Amino acid sequence: MAEEEEDPGFDEDLDDGGNGVDSGQGKRKRLFSKELRCMMYGFGDDQNPYTESVDILEDLVIEFVTEMTHKAMSIGRQGRVQVEDIVFLIRKDPRKFARVKDLLTMNEELKKARKAFDEANYGS
Repeated sequence: MAEEEEDPGFDEDLDDGGNGVDSGQGKRKRLFSKELRCMMYGFGDDQNPYTESVDILEDLVIEFVTEMTHKAMSIGRQGRVQVEDIVFLIRKDPRKFARVKDLLTMNEELKKARKAFDEANYGS
């Protein structure tokens, strides 16, 4: 029994990785839990995946985004993140590059469609 008191709990062993997401109360605010649960379900997991699985996946996502942001801030214009910097960083990963290219193309098409819709409705 005394051994349990000396051994810190599982939650205390987890470190937030120094990425500044810790809310200061010892428990991190989960930013993407709902979206990750839906994505996990869409990729074949249970409709209600284990909280631990979602938390681990969220930690990985936050770590990836943080690293990419820091790398993007160090290239191009110092201290600023631009789309071109992200594209430059993922240029050697064909799957990520293709996905980003598709998303940027879709974004441009949506902008054009909104502009055409606004012009048709409001007659600019």
